[in-house]
Amino acid sequence: MTSIAPTAAATATSTAAGQTLAQKLIAHACGRERVAVGEIVTCKVDMAMFHDSSGPRRLQPMLEELGAQIWDKSRVVLVMDHYVPERDDDARRIVRIARDWAREQDLPHVYDSMGICHVVVPQHGHIRPGMLCVGGDSHSPTGGAFGAYMFGVGSTEMLGVVVMGEIWLRVPETIRMWWDHTLPRGVTAKDMMLHMLGRFGMNGGRYQAVEFAGPAVAALSMQERMTLSNMSAELGAQAGLIAPDATTTAFLADAGAPPVDPTPWFTDADAELTQHRFDAATLEPHVAAPHSPANSLGVSHYADTPIDVAYIGACTGAKLEDLRAAAEILRGHKVATGVRLIVAPASLRDQELARDEGVLQALMDAGAELFPTACGACAGYGDPMGDDITVMSTTARNFKGRMGSPSARVYLGSPYTVAAAALRGRVTDPREVLA
Repeated sequence: MTSIAPTAAATATSTAAGQTLAQKLIAHACGRERVAVGEIVTCKVDMAMFHDSSGPRRLQPMLEELGAQIWDKSRVVLVMDHYVPERDDDARRIVRIARDWAREQDLPHVYDSMGICHVVVPQHGHIRPGMLCVGGDSHSPTGGAFGAYMFGVGSTEMLGVVVMGEIWLRVPETIRMWWDHTLPRGVTAKDMMLHMLGRFGMNGGRYQAVEFAGPAVAALSMQERMTLSNMSAELGAQAGLIAPDATTTAFLADAGAPPVDPTPWFTDADAELTQHRFDAATLEPHVAAPHSPANSLGVSHYADTPIDVAYIGACTGAKLEDLRAAAEILRGHKVATGVRLIVAPASLRDQELARDEGVLQALMDAGAELFPTACGACAGYGDPMGDDITVMSTTARNFKGRMGSPSARVYLGSPYTVAAAALRGRVTDPREVLA
């Protein structure tokens, strides 16, 4: 580890030092050439995203009470992903409110039952380098994978954004997680994040902007980068940023996004920040034990823990590349006797691509149950985990009761690790299977 930490006085007064990626994005959003750490600034919002749980049922009555209108409907994205498919009267009520409001407002960007917001929104080109975005969900920092400054807000803050198109924020310090070399086979971005959580804890970001950089990060696909940025929320960061590059622009072109120049969006060599350094080549698969993502150690520490359910789902574990990883482990095999394998793809697009590639069939042949493309059990909805069972999951969180019963024990791992546990019936190093 190396540290480059400015003093508070230097941060406040220096005008000669370069700017971090976070500072450049915030300065752009507030119409300035540069900003200093600690400043409070008002920023224009380029895109506001919310879903059926966080959005209309809370925003609609507040807007009506104020007699206010949406500032720019073209910059609002609504996703129905938490309470779909509707399984009870409460879910039907919540989703009906969202659908009715979207129709009344004539919103142009509505994605109903098409997958999880943090995957669907990027797949449709809504998040691009240089933007400042907000989301009505704690995992909204996913947008930082695209070189955008994106963070989660509550309903009251979202109301202000929806009416004014602006939000204030305090310019954060930057913590850079620099990863050298490249990841070995069977080790993923999820393992990188679980390692960082085990080292720094769930408050390791302390409101700062966390930036992921280095050769190992540059080598990651966009979907893997999205996992890193998504789980910067678990580190306690406001944003999880990755400088955009050719990988970013290729993904966005495929998503049909308008062309954008990624070159302005990087951290200057002389910017003031704190840096921690890691060696990706020596990283092993990691597992987080109940009941915190920070209870994370190398997989060998939890090896042979029996499991009852393997869950491959959520925005951090069921994108196309995640499904491919699980299929690489399970193709031609059957899950262990007594183990239930649930697969809930993160989006309809990824599900169909996995079907076309034969990935989905390989998982089904192994004994997987296919669940809807929604937040599902990650949010304790759909088919929640029962009492006194042990779950191995690709989700981002394993808090007590998060996936259902408070007595369920949830372990977190990468799709490789979860699939290996399903195959063996116990926590297993996936490299043993791949070998």
